Amino acid sequence: MIRDITLGQYYQGNSPIHRLDPRVKIVATILYIVALFLVRDFLGFLVAFLFLEAVIIISRVPRRFIWKGLKPVILILAFTIIINMFMIDGDVLVKVWIFHITRQGLRTAGFMGVRLVLLIIGSSMLTLTTKPIGLTDGIEALLTPFKRFGLPAHELAMMMTIALRFIPTLLEETDKIMKAQQARGADFESGNIIRRAKALVPILIPLFISAFRIAQELALAMEARCYGCGVKRTRMNAMKLGRIDVFGSIVFVFFLAAIVLERIFL
Repeated sequence: MIRDITLGQYYQGNSPIHRLDPRVKIVATILYIVALFLVRDFLGFLVAFLFLEAVIIISRVPRRFIWKGLKPVILILAFTIIINMFMIDGDVLVKVWIFHITRQGLRTAGFMGVRLVLLIIGSSMLTLTTKPIGLTDGIEALLTPFKRFGLPAHELAMMMTIALRFIPTLLEETDKIMKAQQARGADFESGNIIRRAKALVPILIPLFISAFRIAQELALAMEARCYGCGVKRTRMNAMKLGRIDVFGSIVFVFFLAAIVLERIFL
């Protein structure tokens, strides 16, 4: 389960999606998430799904690699769907004791489930097709206009990228610690939820120690390379918008227009 989380991982490739400017992909991801919350019916979700499917096909990221990223959030998805199914009033379809399922509840539950799945996959595509250094440069470039207001753009971009980059590292470390504990007789799978939660407590201390060790090693490596946040830095590869970025932006604008028109007229 731990190894199934794909958030923060990068999949090596040379597809048109991989070659897009990081700034374009970051802005497109944010607007895609906003568009998902503008959708009011399944036709809009179908448009969002087809657009995301086209992105996955063009990126050539293995579909199994993408879908396995949903495994860790299946419980959250199921909980969200069940809550919406039973807690929304409306036309009762099924009633069992004090619980009842309504037509409006089923519709809302379906909306929430589809929206969460599309949101998770869409967000994962950003990190799967963008190198960590590209994310750093893209976020910093987008935040640069706010420097005049005292916003530390470079520092924020670096912190966000390091956080994303070390999610897979910490998950891998957690998996190693769990296997070591299981080799010593620890049981993480039997018992109720409370017992399983208590069994995870011995993992936290070595995980925190490992996280601090990794952070210290990263800090020493950055200092050894004369890294400093307060100075003006240059880039090996300057970011420039090319034809592929313009074409991708135009296609995305058409997608947003379809979502907005669907919300207004349907």
